[in-house]
Amino acid sequence: MEQLDVVDRRLLHALQIEPRATWTELAPIVGVDAATLGRRWDRLRSEGVAWVTGHPTRGMVALVEIECVPASLEAAAAELSGDARLYVLDDTSGARDLLATIRGDDLGSLAEHIATTMARIPGVRAARTHIVTDVLIDGARWRLRELTDEESERVPRPRPPRSRAPRVVAPEVRRALEQELWVDGRLPVATVAQRHDLSPQRVADGLAAMRRGGELAFRTDIAREVSGWPIYAWYFVEAPAKTIEAARQAIAAVPEVRLAVTSSSRYNLILAVWLRRLADVNRFEIALEAALPGARIADRAVVPRIRKHMNQRIGLDTRSHGQSDAGPFPAPS
Repeated sequence: MEQLDVVDRRLLHALQIEPRATWTELAPIVGVDAATLGRRWDRLRSEGVAWVTGHPTRGMVALVEIECVPASLEAAAAELSGDARLYVLDDTSGARDLLATIRGDDLGSLAEHIATTMARIPGVRAARTHIVTDVLIDGARWRLRELTDEESERVPRPRPPRSRAPRVVAPEVRRALEQELWVDGRLPVATVAQRHDLSPQRVADGLAAMRRGGELAFRTDIAREVSGWPIYAWYFVEAPAKTIEAARQAIAAVPEVRLAVTSSSRYNLILAVWLRRLADVNRFEIALEAALPGARIADRAVVPRIRKHMNQRIGLDTRSHGQSDAGPFPAPS
């Protein structure tokens, strides 16, 4: 983490807790003034070290293993990266060339999109789908662990809707928020309102209501190279259902786990982990099997490259290199 000093790391940890907190709110927690925090964030974002994304949570999620014709891998990956329904695209070792995370409105639209759009991209040879049935650990919960517990508790949480706010978010407000916050999760309400000819109060009310209802989520992501956890791996596990349920809290307590989901496929538990060293891949596997009695790690894959994360194109340096698509999947009418 040589490229981040202690102030950078404390700032990023605070933004992981509340990505839209103001610099004034964070200044006494991080320990520097608000203007300094603003400059720090501008630098981190412009250098592709960190970014904040607001994204809709409706619908269903699937993990798709993709096999490509070797000569067409780069072209296929580039086309897949422009798919707004595809949130994550990883190069992987082992039995698949790429692993994608996609979101759809429902099971039918998800299956149709995979079959008619993703699987028909030139160079894609096969696609195997794992429908996510439950999210045990969300990647947005991963923390740098630079703030103390007491400091973390002081980071302000999202404000609830005001008592006079409309109970239903108007479609035009919803579309404006999803479109703009997909690009920049910290974009001010006033800017969203101005760009879409809406009143700032309507936008603020819509944002508060969508966050309170869990319809719009925010996350702060950090380039893996400066996170202190440079090795990224996936584990595909076959385990008795009762074992997974019993181990839910144990899995959540493991700091290396970025994502843990159950799936209605051969692999009923799929994990994404960040590790400090390549040698930790085997060590983590041993510890995981010990924590999950009766489980079998059926496959594993190391990720040499992330191509897309949320709406960001990710370079070989693991940093953001700009926006990869026009926006999240279309809002319902």
